[in-house]
Amino acid sequence: MTRRDSHSFGIMTAPMQVGYNDVLRVWREADTIAEIEHAWLFDHLMPIGGDPDGPILEGWTLLSALAAQTRRLRLGVMVTSNRFRPPAVLAKIATTVDIVSGGRLDFGIGAGSRPSHPAARREYDAHGLPYHDAAEAVANLAEACTVVRRLWTEQRPFDFHGEHIHLSGAFGSPKPVQRPHPPIVVGGRSAATLRVAARHADVWNMPGGRIDDAARRSELLDRYCAEAGRDPAAVTRSMFVPVSYERPDVSREAIGEAIDAGFSHIVLGLSAPFPAGVARWVTDELITTAR
Repeated sequence: MTRRDSHSFGIMTAPMQVGYNDVLRVWREADTIAEIEHAWLFDHLMPIGGDPDGPILEGWTLLSALAAQTRRLRLGVMVTSNRFRPPAVLAKIATTVDIVSGGRLDFGIGAGSRPSHPAARREYDAHGLPYHDAAEAVANLAEACTVVRRLWTEQRPFDFHGEHIHLSGAFGSPKPVQRPHPPIVVGGRSAATLRVAARHADVWNMPGGRIDDAARRSELLDRYCAEAGRDPAAVTRSMFVPVSYERPDVSREAIGEAIDAGFSHIVLGLSAPFPAGVARWVTDELITTAR
């Protein structure tokens, strides 16, 4: 059981069915509240909830804007779809955000939504993105984590020729502010993704779901870490918890279950529209009571 004085809380504002000023208002408020330590966006190109033709903002562009408008919050995309951008380009984007933020980036990445999911599949067709089956997507993710880390840390150009990624003369300059590199947050629940997290992640995020399943996945990650020669305690356990404005007791219960199951990094999902003063409300109704 995790001690209740060793965990952190953040918020997620999915940038769909909202405008830039809506998200900015919540992040600026959260930036003034010490109990909220991190803030997140997600990575979709078309809405996956609400009006399918409604507005949605691109995650990394928006993150850079929010990085320039905040001063304290750690920030990131929970999590970046590795299917959307070439990893070397993503490494450059992330470096830029880390610099803009003064070294506050947590680098979230995952294999990406399953193209078989109807609400996600249309993103690929609409943007000319190729489909990959799950096995290929996770193998690509493992190579991407390696490439991104090398671009952030190596001091000379290098070649990389993997099964899925091929680079010649790759080099990242400037480097991120954080050394040796921004924390890597791997998100996902599949066994294959957990193997990637065991080798590359500083934080593993479980994207919601039943707490008994999350606990089993965390135990599986322990095993994979041991097989990879890593201390399982080196990987912080993160859990996404949706917030109910009407039933905060339900959210409080879910937070307590996550903490008791060993998840010390709690991401509170805020649904749109965001009520006035929502960051303070979340702090008073959910975070303070959990602490």
